[in-house]
Amino acid sequence: MKRQRIPLNRPYKLYLIVGLILTFVGLYVWNSLGLSELRIGYGEFKHLLTTEGVQFTDINLTKDAIQGRISKYPPAVAADQIVEKQAFRTSRTGIENDPELIKLLDQYAPDYNAAHSKFQAAQLKDNLFWIMMILLFCLGFLLMFKRFGSSGSLFGLGGRKHQLIGSGESTGVKFEDVAGIEEAKDELKQVVDFLRNPKRYTRAGARIPKGVLLIGPPGTGKTLLARSVAGEANRPFFHISGSDFMEMFVGVGAKRVRELFRDAEAAAPCIVFIDEIDTLGRNRSGQLGNAHEEREQTLNQLLVEMDGFRSDRGVIVLAATNRPDILDPALLRPGRFDRQVYVDRPDVNGRKAILQVHMKDVKSISEEVNLDELAKLTVGAAGADLANIVNEAILLAASRSHLPEVSSEDEKPITVHMKDFVEAIERGAIGLTRKNRILNAEEKKRIAIHEAGHALVACCVPEADPVHKITIMPRGPAGGYVLQRPEQERFLTTKKQLEAQIKVALGGTVAEELLLGDISTGAAGDLKMATQIATSMVREFGMSELGRVFYGIDPTDSPERQRASEDSSREIDLEVRKLVQTCLDEVRRLLEKHQSAIQEIAELLLREETVDGKELKKHLRDRGFPLSPSAQRFLDESSLFPSSNTVPSVPA
Repeated sequence: MKRQRIPLNRPYKLYLIVGLILTFVGLYVWNSLGLSELRIGYGEFKHLLTTEGVQFTDINLTKDAIQGRISKYPPAVAADQIVEKQAFRTSRTGIENDPELIKLLDQYAPDYNAAHSKFQAAQLKDNLFWIMMILLFCLGFLLMFKRFGSSGSLFGLGGRKHQLIGSGESTGVKFEDVAGIEEAKDELKQVVDFLRNPKRYTRAGARIPKGVLLIGPPGTGKTLLARSVAGEANRPFFHISGSDFMEMFVGVGAKRVRELFRDAEAAAPCIVFIDEIDTLGRNRSGQLGNAHEEREQTLNQLLVEMDGFRSDRGVIVLAATNRPDILDPALLRPGRFDRQVYVDRPDVNGRKAILQVHMKDVKSISEEVNLDELAKLTVGAAGADLANIVNEAILLAASRSHLPEVSSEDEKPITVHMKDFVEAIERGAIGLTRKNRILNAEEKKRIAIHEAGHALVACCVPEADPVHKITIMPRGPAGGYVLQRPEQERFLTTKKQLEAQIKVALGGTVAEELLLGDISTGAAGDLKMATQIATSMVREFGMSELGRVFYGIDPTDSPERQRASEDSSREIDLEVRKLVQTCLDEVRRLLEKHQSAIQEIAELLLREETVDGKELKKHLRDRGFPLSPSAQRFLDESSLFPSSNTVPSVPA
């Protein structure tokens, strides 16, 4: 169980600090004001014995030193700094056998005493200051690492890193607060039901899975699901991050794994949640170096605890990762993580449900806000993205309001409108509007022609996503951009659809070439996008003349197996170039026939700066431009501003 730390209250800390300061000052004053013995050299002592007016009393002669009191009377001018009966000390180390000293003592101080060599109180007084300084330093050192160490141990090593949420505590998240991932919720509801009613399953002879691995892209709600399990289970819930096991010293991570499962076994039945488990569960086959390194020892200990000699302990392990391809196979086998739950990005209905959950916190929402439209505009958005969109819309509405300052009783809630959500979507997709960026007339014209080329290709190619907005207003890194939205939810992409994306990306630079006779650096992002798509088609999807061969990189393979031969690499480069060039030639032939349409759309952009679907449809239909069926259907709808498949132009 988690150990409770009793913090020091503030008065106690204050008294301790004041006491340490006063002790240090007192020792310093005592040592610096001359309250210790007067040090006299051996030769000077022998000289003072014969000096007129100097008197020695209470002399103790030991093997190591001479101690006693010295007094000065006139006319002893040479010893003018000696006070009345002041204690002195003279060291004899190295010159213990000096017959002349005994003769001088017999003549000038016959009342001396011979004593055995022992540790005198004066020696302690001389060294007490430095002894106390060392003790104070050690005390401060321990207090510092008591404060910053996680468990009071030196450097925080070996201490418990996991945190416990007791059966009576709550995370503030329930299953009803998680939306858009119903399949994953159903899997975890069964785990929670087993923890609440274990007899129902054991009576039937069933064995609950020992581990459930949540897999999915970042932001899809894996950690939120774990928090909801903690809120619903009403059982002890231990949670820790995979990076908390890793330390610079070998063996510390394995010790923390043992402590985690020891505490969990004492609180069983319970749940252990390990976030980002890929930090410690990385595949061991690809690791080089010492076999006893820290990560491997920690992973081995985790494997033993999950399914070792003692396996039935009532501890269910819940883990999350967005990189399942690099996990060790021994961690994924049945008996450890029996179930692997994929938490995917939500579909249109899931996005609508997620927006409904997050909009509960909005105090006032305009009636014009349409959740169905917002769900369609956020294709590919994860749960975290949707939560951020709602929050950004609230911030935008608050910044635009000009309500006077009123008291809390008369405070009027700020209404969030549809335009606030649209602006939030565009901010997340591309970036902030750069109102201070001023383009000259030539650059503005070039950007307008560039974006018109993108839009015309997207409206003509049947497999391309329809255009919903064109603008030459700078936003983020883009000087202008074209927004597209898929006609429906898509989980697979065909070869023709990928080729259509390449053609749309190349439409801007071809339009510049045809109408201006030259190209600019604004097409760098377009060329990068086109090349990346073509490379994936050749290397990963087998969509080239090289055949159905996978040349991509598999993280589980060794570096030697990941590298293609020189001949294969050359053929891949040639196929990528051939694919891009073929699409480029088709786009050039298409835009050469419709240069007048490009010019007209560019002029409209220069006047309006932003053109939506209705205006684009009117101009293209009047000029007889061949619209694709999907573009025709979308252009007939009311124009809204989506956030996916952006083709920005970034001028240098």
